Amino acid sequence: MNKKELIANIKQKKSFLCIGLDTDLGKIPKHLLSTDDPVFEFNKAIIDATSEYCIAYKPNLAFYESLGVNGWSTFEKTVEYIRSNHPEQFVIADAKRGDIGNTSNMYARTFFNNNCVDALTIAPYMGEDSVTPFLKFEGKWVVLLALTSNKGSLDFQLTEDSKGERLFEKVLRVSQQWGSDENMMYVVGATRGSLFEDVRRIVPDHFLLVPGVGAQGGSLEEVCRYGMNSTCGLIVNSSRAIIYADSSEAFASKAKEAAHEVQQEMELFLSKKGII
Repeated sequence: MNKKELIANIKQKKSFLCIGLDTDLGKIPKHLLSTDDPVFEFNKAIIDATSEYCIAYKPNLAFYESLGVNGWSTFEKTVEYIRSNHPEQFVIADAKRGDIGNTSNMYARTFFNNNCVDALTIAPYMGEDSVTPFLKFEGKWVVLLALTSNKGSLDFQLTEDSKGERLFEKVLRVSQQWGSDENMMYVVGATRGSLFEDVRRIVPDHFLLVPGVGAQGGSLEEVCRYGMNSTCGLIVNSSRAIIYADSSEAFASKAKEAAHEVQQEMELFLSKKGII
């Protein structure tokens, strides 16, 4: 999916919501545990219930890889289900890969050729040759970690060099030499508030993938005030607040209600910005 198509889908659905499929076997409704693949059955129900209110899904690979071979199979089936039944959805594999070039090339093949996701989260620490292999796949996106919400981000991301440039700013500035706003996005945590202004000064036109709205306490209003650009430029992720809105047999309908609530709020921000 290219940038033009992604923007068109945001306008059509009046939403920039991404739903994180961080599916924990220990948290899904108990009645699903008797099925052959409980995680897949849960994902299917969540996807079917929420697809009209979101523009993307983001399976977190840790939740699938922790289940071994069966978990990887569930991830593949989940992506294929989205592709077959909801082809308008943008699919992000949240895998946070990044290694020397040859290894990165193999990771890229895994996710872009074999699993056919649209985008993959990448750690930039090892530099250009660890990232560019992912950028060689036409129509695919790199989502580069830039400014995260976790407490440990203070250890490195906000440190300044002798010229006063913070590390996350250097990541944003230097990485623009590797890709463009047509194939590269950046992760910026929702709890970063006004720091979105600093991000936008460096990357005004790139999409930002924003985790942390919902259970993690990020403010959608702040994200939009400081981070939204003239075409939206945001993909805001919510996971637990939607997929675990209810643990009964009515879990899917409650997830639908939660997703609709977020979509309605997003529609207001898009309207205020004149995007829709």
